[in-house]
Amino acid sequence: MPATPDFAAFQDFSKQQLEAITSASSTWTKGLQELAAESTDYSKKAFAAGSATFEKILGAKSVEAAIQIQTDYAKQAYEGFVEQASKFSELYAKFAQDAMKPVTSAYSSFQAK
Repeated sequence: MPATPDFAAFQDFSKQQLEAITSASSTWTKGLQELAAESTDYSKKAFAAGSATFEKILGAKSVEAAIQIQTDYAKQAYEGFVEQASKFSELYAKFAQDAMKPVTSAYSSFQAK
């Protein structure tokens, strides 16, 4: 016959879940702040690179040189975007994992009782 948790155990579990959710929310908030800072930094760098490229194009001696400058910029911008997207993906996964640790820990401790 399986043991059923008593009311005190259920109250303890509820308290642990509330604490776990509070901790998870805090982790998500910190993670979103880090992502916002990372996004701002990337935007500043991308804007600076675009502005520098525009100035180079204006100073190009020929149409071919301008096209080469634009081609190089497009390649660098694409590579930078892919790198940044990968970094964001890794950060999201890390934050999700970190945020869920307290919740899964509280649930595991309840099941062990």
